[in-house]
Amino acid sequence: MAEPTRDSLADVLDEIALLLELKGENPFKIRAYRNGAEVVRSFDGDILQRARDGELKGIKGIGDALQEKLHELASTGHLEFHENLKAEFPEGLFELFDVQGLGPKKVKALYEELKIASLGALKRAAEAGKIATLAGFGKKSEEKILAALAQKERFAGRFLLAEVAPHAERILAELRAHPAVSRAEVAGSYRRAKETVHDLDFLVATRKPAELTAHFAALDGIEEVIAHGDTKASIRLENGLQCDLRAISNAEWPFALMYFSGSKEHNVSLRQRALKQDLTLNEYHLAPVDGATRDDPTGKIKDEAGIYRELGLAYVDPALRENRGEIEAAESGDLPVLLEQENLRGTFHNHTTESDGRSTLAEMAAAARGLGFAYLGISDHSKSSFQANGLDEERLAAQVAAIAALNEDFDGFRLFAGTEVDILKDGSLDFADDVLATLDYCVASVHASFSMPEKEMTKRIIRAMENPHVTMMGHLTGRLLLRREPYPVNHDKIIDCAAETNTIIELNCSSKRMDMDWRWWHRARDKGVRCSINPDAHHVDHLQALHFGVRVARKGWLRREDVLNTLPLDEVSRWLQTPKDRRA
Repeated sequence: MAEPTRDSLADVLDEIALLLELKGENPFKIRAYRNGAEVVRSFDGDILQRARDGELKGIKGIGDALQEKLHELASTGHLEFHENLKAEFPEGLFELFDVQGLGPKKVKALYEELKIASLGALKRAAEAGKIATLAGFGKKSEEKILAALAQKERFAGRFLLAEVAPHAERILAELRAHPAVSRAEVAGSYRRAKETVHDLDFLVATRKPAELTAHFAALDGIEEVIAHGDTKASIRLENGLQCDLRAISNAEWPFALMYFSGSKEHNVSLRQRALKQDLTLNEYHLAPVDGATRDDPTGKIKDEAGIYRELGLAYVDPALRENRGEIEAAESGDLPVLLEQENLRGTFHNHTTESDGRSTLAEMAAAARGLGFAYLGISDHSKSSFQANGLDEERLAAQVAAIAALNEDFDGFRLFAGTEVDILKDGSLDFADDVLATLDYCVASVHASFSMPEKEMTKRIIRAMENPHVTMMGHLTGRLLLRREPYPVNHDKIIDCAAETNTIIELNCSSKRMDMDWRWWHRARDKGVRCSINPDAHHVDHLQALHFGVRVARKGWLRREDVLNTLPLDEVSRWLQTPKDRRA
């Protein structure tokens, strides 16, 4: 088993709760393990070391039984109780929990009634119409299961950008530390900040390629060495992620880095441009075509910028290399000065323990200040989101008062009081206007009735955006990357409405959302629609998602001036206080 971590301890407790639920155990016992997992994840301190040392006594939510189990797990890397529980069920059964819409009760019914214990068996039973006959399922449930399975197959082998980042940066750091490496980089879709990636592509410039491929094939965390040669190697990590390495010379570096960064469409356009200048561009050189009477520029090109210069173009940032107008902009000098991480001054759309967050108001404020932010917006759920412990009017008023009290002690930092108000099915909001008027801002989001036709869903969202108290639209399409398709909306009409009503559209940079999709931001920007990059944080650690939000915002051609939360505290305060129809 891999070295235990805080997350692995919590994951085991969550899985125990799941297994106990499958067995029909006491609900209080199940809840104790789930609560324990939450305590482990959110504990302020080195809980892994305390578990190893057997020093968990006095931590609320960790009783004697859990203390013993966490000590065993942290000190040995396994837990006999957990392994015995797992042995009571077929291994493939746990795959069913990854299917959208299947919780413990339904998995239990499928297993007990139809002996379904794998994805294959689930698909066969659904296609044969057997699931529709079970109590609590029906024909619609069966159709949803088949749709979820088809979606799962479509996304197989893909990973979230934020999910692969620790692996990418760890391996890159190890490659750069090798004495035989002069340059190293992660290329491919990761370098271009695609929201999901299939694999990781590493490049190293070295005079000892065989030594580097051998080093790569011996890295920690490898499940399988797929291929290993003198200049190339492929490995699969323990989480299933494939990583490929190419070792090249320093002279080849600029061309290989551009080629393997992609996108394919961007590279094709560059090659076509090169041919018009009697040049051929590939992963090894930029050279004259056969028979051309011109100098060979390859030797004088030391980096990617040199390739672009030779082709009469400004340097194109990797995030923009999708053949979506960047080459024309590079020729005309119209490439944007893209947003930088250090431009952010704060963020909105964050939750606390008052709704479904795992960090308190004070903890969220402290974390934001620790990151150097000047402000943080708090937007807990509204009352219709009962599953998220949404706030009613009374609890919201109490939170506004608590925020005001905290603000009295801050110097150069401010909490903004907001809400993530539900957009109801008819487009009305979960709070009345007089309640929303007491807040600094309002994020409006859809959390239910996802199956509406595009026309009706678009009308629903537009009605909400037309409300003078709605500051920004939250996670526009409701998508969950690799899990749930976006509900249908007419982006063009919503962007037009945002421009007309001065409504912000957020870039929800939770790793599983990245919504609104980067492909629409260039259009929104050109229409004058402002963005707010929001982490949808439910814990202090989730504020780190802003790093990936900036990367995806750059992919959407966004500049500093396009993003609300780049404004300093005094300016953003004035902007929020200005009536919506008069905001610049």
